[in-house]
Amino acid sequence: MEFFALNLLNGIAFGSILFLLASGLSLALGVMGILNLAHGALYMVGGFVGWTIAIQQGWNFWLAVLAGAVTAGLLGLLMERGFFRYLHGRLNEQVLLTFGLIYILRNLTRWIWGPIPKAPFTAPLLSGSFPVGDYTYPFSRIATIFIGIILAIALWWLLEKTRIGATIRAGMDDKEMATGLGINVGLVSTAVFSLGAFIAGGAGVIGAHLFGVNLDLGLSVLLYAVIIVVVGGMGSIVGALSGSMVIGIVDSFIKGLNPELGYFSIYLIMIIILLIKPSGLLGKRKI
Repeated sequence: MEFFALNLLNGIAFGSILFLLASGLSLALGVMGILNLAHGALYMVGGFVGWTIAIQQGWNFWLAVLAGAVTAGLLGLLMERGFFRYLHGRLNEQVLLTFGLIYILRNLTRWIWGPIPKAPFTAPLLSGSFPVGDYTYPFSRIATIFIGIILAIALWWLLEKTRIGATIRAGMDDKEMATGLGINVGLVSTAVFSLGAFIAGGAGVIGAHLFGVNLDLGLSVLLYAVIIVVVGGMGSIVGALSGSMVIGIVDSFIKGLNPELGYFSIYLIMIIILLIKPSGLLGKRKI
């Protein structure tokens, strides 16, 4: 029973971080049709910036989250304005460009922070733990779950219940019609892409708080994000949340039983979903 409870909590906490990462990638794909392989690198940069603010500067953890998010958001804005707005519908060019950006951001990060991985850090407010049977479970992971839930509700409300969300959905469903109705689809795309990068940067700090941060994150978390988008479906916040929870919980339980089968299990889930429903569980559109 303790094994089940601990791995379920770990899976939900990990799934919450994956949701924060994958939601922006899912929206960028759904709204813009941009496959941004550098999304994981934005997560990594946000993690390093947040680590610097929280550890080296000794400032507030939430300020570190904000700093990581703003840094990644500004990078996302520069990437969208400088490159991606010219690459709509050009998948080959998107893949080549964004894969190159992974290595550019990785080398810049290495130059600034060095090659040594940074250890997890504990925010004073989130320190401590509570008992789960014969074990203890950290409050920081419970806080991560609540952050994921709150942001999921906020994003769902923004997309489904506001005029801004209606504008985003219109651009997602039919760009030509939205443009004909006077919607500035280019501005909407920029805002959505920057928001996704902003969330990824904040997720990087939260992830660094739990797992640390290193130079390989740009590729390793990208694999999870892409699989979640495939499983949950592009352009859907609820789909991204569902996919994140499925992948996070399965990954936690499988690694708890046999760590070597971790990646195999999530790839197997992706293959099954593709065979049953190629658009994903709650996908709205294809690239």
